Amino acid sequence: MNIVKLLATSVAMLALAGATYAQEAVRIGVVAELSGAGAPSGTNWRDGARLAVEEINAEGGILGRMVEITEYDTQTDPQVSRALVQKAIDEGAFAIWGTIYSGSTIVNMLVAMQNGVPQFVGSEAPPIVQQGNPYIFRTSMGAQKGVPGLTPYFTDTLGVEKVGVAWTNNEFGKGGHDVFIQEMENVGIEVVADISSEQGQADFASDVSQLRDSGAEAIFVYMNQEESARFLIEARKQGISVPLVGEVTLNDQKVIELAGDAANGAIAHVGLTTAAPEIAAFGEKFNERYGREPIQDAIKGYIAAWATKYVTEMVGEFDQEAFVETMHGLCLPADQYPNILLDICWDETGEVSRPSFMVEVQDGSPVVIERLPAN
Repeated sequence: MNIVKLLATSVAMLALAGATYAQEAVRIGVVAELSGAGAPSGTNWRDGARLAVEEINAEGGILGRMVEITEYDTQTDPQVSRALVQKAIDEGAFAIWGTIYSGSTIVNMLVAMQNGVPQFVGSEAPPIVQQGNPYIFRTSMGAQKGVPGLTPYFTDTLGVEKVGVAWTNNEFGKGGHDVFIQEMENVGIEVVADISSEQGQADFASDVSQLRDSGAEAIFVYMNQEESARFLIEARKQGISVPLVGEVTLNDQKVIELAGDAANGAIAHVGLTTAAPEIAAFGEKFNERYGREPIQDAIKGYIAAWATKYVTEMVGEFDQEAFVETMHGLCLPADQYPNILLDICWDETGEVSRPSFMVEVQDGSPVVIERLPAN
């Protein structure tokens, strides 16, 4: 082979390599609770992300590169989740989507931070954004912002002076419980019963009996979906007639499916719901794709994926440090970034500000009874 032909061949090979590189998919690690107690949340998070990735790739991907997600099942075990975040990063993940359970995120988010990898999570315990981790970003507001939105409902709408509290003793439940207790103290409402339960608890007879006999004029319920459903069934069985009010999960679609008629009348402050007009179209797409109604965690996963696309394209390259710098203080208005669904802002800690909703279950369906402004 003469030198001219050799050079031509080399140039052609370099061009081919360049084209191949340009088409290489960008990898994302979906680390979620795909089995175990957190499976209802984790599988919805994954499926919302999958739906978004299908749409993103149909539009040409991110900066011309297709998105390829690899799924990692934490089994709802925090230590497993930590190992899987490291595995996803070792396998080249540009970003991590997950986890949902706060107890896992508290453990695994340090791995993403140490490796300089941006991480979107659906977890809501306050400490997650209070530890100075610049790589963590929520897709829904934490309990320290969501629970105070309920306080006017207890003082102004219900006008109660005594409340009971039922909560799950995990990172998620403890976070919401502590904020609620402080809020009640601030407004002078007496907490006459404070009942904790274990994650995965099946029997709520004793808990409900104590709350029923406490003199509470309303009960705040802060549990994961399956525990919320069991609690509602037992509460109706024991004839509790005072308002049952929660935050985020109490009237989630999964709770409605599990609790049936016992869910009717449950009221909750929620950040994301397909009952909101702005999110209804997502619910229809999800149902058409998977044949079931999504829960809020599916909406969170969908937003994580689209936020990754929008922000990466703002940066103009796959630069993780520039990505996190852009995220802090960023606002994405829904009229310019429609798949973000609602106007959303992230502050310097990765916390979210966004409009939210009061929702009541009526005849087996969630109904928005009030829209609250972003705080």
